Amino acid sequence: MQFSENLIKKIKSAQNVSVLTGAGVSAESGVPTFRDPGGIWEKFRPEELANFNAFISDPDFVWGWYQHRREIMREVTPNHGHLALAEMESLFNEFNLITQNIDNLHKRAGSKNITELHGNIERNYCLKCRTFYNDIDVSEKKVLKCEKCGGIIRPDVVWFGEMLPEKALSHAENCAKRSDLFFSIGTSAEVYPAALLPLIAKRSGAYVVEINIKPTVMSMDLDEVLTGKSGEILNLLLNKIKEIRN
Repeated sequence: MQFSENLIKKIKSAQNVSVLTGAGVSAESGVPTFRDPGGIWEKFRPEELANFNAFISDPDFVWGWYQHRREIMREVTPNHGHLALAEMESLFNEFNLITQNIDNLHKRAGSKNITELHGNIERNYCLKCRTFYNDIDVSEKKVLKCEKCGGIIRPDVVWFGEMLPEKALSHAENCAKRSDLFFSIGTSAEVYPAALLPLIAKRSGAYVVEINIKPTVMSMDLDEVLTGKSGEILNLLLNKIKEIRN
């Protein structure tokens, strides 16, 4: 793949780089979508399970669904795209990774400066006292109770109808505004407010590049579009960045 002269120039001069990743990045690792085949779970729409009211009404049932998803996600591994992004972090003065994914694969790949807009399925917290529980036995099919206060523990993910964490969203918007170079990778550009971040970066003067398996509704508004599998493109891009900046 040939990268444009404009992108090469931006790679040479960029001091502040931000990346937004979506489900397309993790799909290449085999991470299933909400609607993956899964026996009993196929009978339910995600909206019926991934919401606060459903959890309060039947916490054991919703907890069981998330445990099922954790089991699946723990079997997958970071792909070339995750690994390339982790390595890129050390090649720029500032590198911010913003993700819509909850699968924890960026952290497992070695990325450190991560902003998780939709939470992380590996984290959980008590609804009553907010104590966090990160090491959960996936064989526990009934909802857990907090050791400190007895409250019920929920997954630390953003459910349908919930607002994104204010601190994470504010930080992501600030990263977009300060970026010289911004990559939107593996996202449909249809899930808001995350979909606004590339446009915020563009309006603030960044050179914005989209990497996706196919064009999105935002493609025409950005500076450059690289079409193909994100893992393959990011691996090539990493090699080009190392060639230019080392």
